[in-house]
Amino acid sequence: MPIAEKINEEIKKALKSGDKGRLRAIRAIKAALLLAQKEGAYTEIDDTRAIQIIQKLIKQRKESLEIYEKSGREDLAKREREELEVLQTYLPQQLSEEEIRQHAQQVIEQLGAASMKDMGKVMGRLTKELAGRADNAVVAKIVKQLLGGV
Repeated sequence: MPIAEKINEEIKKALKSGDKGRLRAIRAIKAALLLAQKEGAYTEIDDTRAIQIIQKLIKQRKESLEIYEKSGREDLAKREREELEVLQTYLPQQLSEEEIRQHAQQVIEQLGAASMKDMGKVMGRLTKELAGRADNAVVAKIVKQLLGGV
C-alpha cells in the first residue's frame, strides 16, 4: 500500500483510538503531502517523494526539539518527541553507522576518491544509494572521517 493511502487509514485509526500525539503527526504528514501535490506537477505522490517529505518533517522536529530543550520548554519538547517517534515509523529501516561506513568505503574505492576535494562526488552517489535509509548528516560525517577531513 502506498504511503499516501496508508496515511489516510492511519488517520482513521488514530481518531478512533483517541491518540492525539499520533494524530497530530499523521495529519502533519498528510498536510505536507497535499502541499507537495499542489505545489508540484504531481497528481499523486509516490513513496520515494513521500519518504523525502517525511524526512524533512523529521528534520524540522529534531531542530524544534533541540530549541525547546535549550529553552527549558519541556511541554513543547515532549510534543515534538511524540511526533518524531510517529514520523520515524514511516521511514524504511535505517542503516547503522557501520553499514553506512561500509557503503561509503565502497563508493570511495569505486570513485578513486582520495581527499576532501572528492567529497561532493562521494556524497552525491551515497545520497542516491542510501536515500531514505540514512540521515545525510551522519553520512557526511562518516565520509569526512574516511577522506581525512576530521
